[in-house]
Amino acid sequence: MLSKEKGIDPQIVLDAVKDAMLAAARKHFRSQEDLIADLDENTGNIQIYSVKQVVDAVEDPVKQISLPAARRIDKNAEVGAEIREPKPTDALGRISAQTAKQVILQKVREAERDSVFSEFQGRQGELVNCTIKRLELQDYMVDMGKTEARLPKKEQSRVENFGIGDRVRCVIKGIERGGKNSGVIVSRAAPELVMRLFEQEVPEIYDGTVSIKACAREAGERTKIAVFSRDRDVDSVGACVGMKGMRVQSIIRELRGEKIDIIEYSDDPIQYVTKALSPAKISRVTIVDPAEKHMEVVVDDLQLSLAIGKRGQNVRLAAKLLGWKIDIKSEEEKRRELEARMGDMVISGAPVSVLLDHGLDEPMVEKLVSAGIGTVERLGSMTPEELEAIPDIDEAVVTHIQAAVVSFYGQYDAEQDEAAPVDAEQIEAAIDANPEPLETPAGVDFAEIPGAFENIETGVLEEDLATHKAVLLEETDEGEVLDLGRVEGLSGAPSSLRNPVGSGGPEETDESDTMEKPR
Repeated sequence: MLSKEKGIDPQIVLDAVKDAMLAAARKHFRSQEDLIADLDENTGNIQIYSVKQVVDAVEDPVKQISLPAARRIDKNAEVGAEIREPKPTDALGRISAQTAKQVILQKVREAERDSVFSEFQGRQGELVNCTIKRLELQDYMVDMGKTEARLPKKEQSRVENFGIGDRVRCVIKGIERGGKNSGVIVSRAAPELVMRLFEQEVPEIYDGTVSIKACAREAGERTKIAVFSRDRDVDSVGACVGMKGMRVQSIIRELRGEKIDIIEYSDDPIQYVTKALSPAKISRVTIVDPAEKHMEVVVDDLQLSLAIGKRGQNVRLAAKLLGWKIDIKSEEEKRRELEARMGDMVISGAPVSVLLDHGLDEPMVEKLVSAGIGTVERLGSMTPEELEAIPDIDEAVVTHIQAAVVSFYGQYDAEQDEAAPVDAEQIEAAIDANPEPLETPAGVDFAEIPGAFENIETGVLEEDLATHKAVLLEETDEGEVLDLGRVEGLSGAPSSLRNPVGSGGPEETDESDTMEKPR
C-alpha cells in the first residue's frame, strides 16, 4: 500500500523495513556482531540473526561459535561453516521502534526522491502548471501534484510577485541532487518559457508549419524571438502575432507586460542582424571574422542610441539571438576610424625617398636603400649605432638623417595641431562666457547708453552721482576728457572709463565730444 501511494517499488519498502530493524537492533545490543534481518513477506514477521563462524576453539565469541553450540542451532553444522544465531526481538523496546520508524521514513523519502528524479530527468524545458505553496526566504516552493519544486530567486522575473495559492506556469529548469535545496527546479525567467507559451498559443508552431529558431530574453523587460515558416504561403511573424495581436497579447499578459520582439529568421547573418536590431535602421554590416562569429554594424548617427538600446539591452539581446559578437558604430565614428587608419598607413608605408623633401640628398637615400632600409618607419626605429654601421655614415650624417625623419613626422603632427574653424555661435558663446571691458570710441555719451555702468562695483553710476549731487568737471584743453577716476565714489569703475579715451588711441577727442554734465 505504501509503495502504491508513494509510487515506488515494493522491494524498496521491504528493504527499508529490514534496514530499520537492523539499525534498531545495533542500537539496542550495542555489539560488534555481524547482524542480518530476515523478513517473511507472507506473514510480515522479522527476525534478527547474528552471523558467526563455526570453529573448534573459540577465540572471539562475538564472531565465532563452537561446534557443539552450533549443532544445537543446526545439527548439520560443520567446522568452517557460517551459522545464523537468532537474536531476541522481544527485547527491542519503544526507543528501538522509534528508531526503526525514522529509518523507514528516511528510506522511503529517498526512494520517493529518486523516483521523482528519474521521472523529471528527461522533462527539462517542459511547461508545467504549479501552485504557490509557501515562501522560503526568497524562493517559492510550488506544488506540482506529485512532488514539490523550487522556484529560486534567480529564476523569477523581477516584475512578478506571487501569493500563497496563486497558480503559475513554469518550465522545468533541472534537478539538483544532494544538499539542502535538492529537488526539481522550475523557472519563470528562462527563454524556454516564452517558447512553450508560443507553442500553446500558435497552432502553426504546434503543428510544425512555423518553427522557433532562437530566443533571447531578459526576464521582465524584453524578449526577442526568431521564427521561420516552412510554408511559403504562411507568414511566420503574422502567425505569431495573430489577428489584431490577440495571440501575442495573451503571452504578454502571462509575462506581466514583458515586451516581445518577433522577427523572421534568415540564414544570411547580415539580413538576420538587420532584423534583430530593429527598430533601429542599419546602414551596413561587415563580417569581421566568420570563424569567430564577429561582425561590425554601422548605423546613422541619430540611430546609434536606438540600436544600442536602454543600457545596451537591444544589442545584447540581438547578440544572444544570433550567437555573434556585434560591434555597433556610428557613421561619424567609422569615418574617424578610417581616416586615422589611412593616415597610419601613409606614414608607416612611406618610402625613404620622401625624405628628399626634408633635407636628404639622392646619394644618401640610395645608401639607405642599398642597406635594406626601404621605409621611413624602418629608418626611424633604428638606433644611432645601427645607422653608423652602414658604410660612409658617421655621427654627423646620423644627426642629419634623424633631423630629416623628425621633419617628416612633424608635418603630420602640425596638421593635427591646426585649429579647427570656429563658427559664429562659438564666438558668441565665448564672448558671453568671458565678458571683458572694451575700449570706448571717442565721443560716446555713456549717460545715454542704458545699463552702461551696471558692472561698476560701487553700484549704478546714476545712484552715485545722485548721492554726491555735484560733479566737478575740470576744464580741459582740446583733446582731453574728464578723468572719472578722480570723482569720489567711482574708484571701482572699469579701467576703460578711468583712462582718458584719447590717450594713446588712434583718434583724438574734440571739445564737442567731451562728456556732458549728468543731470
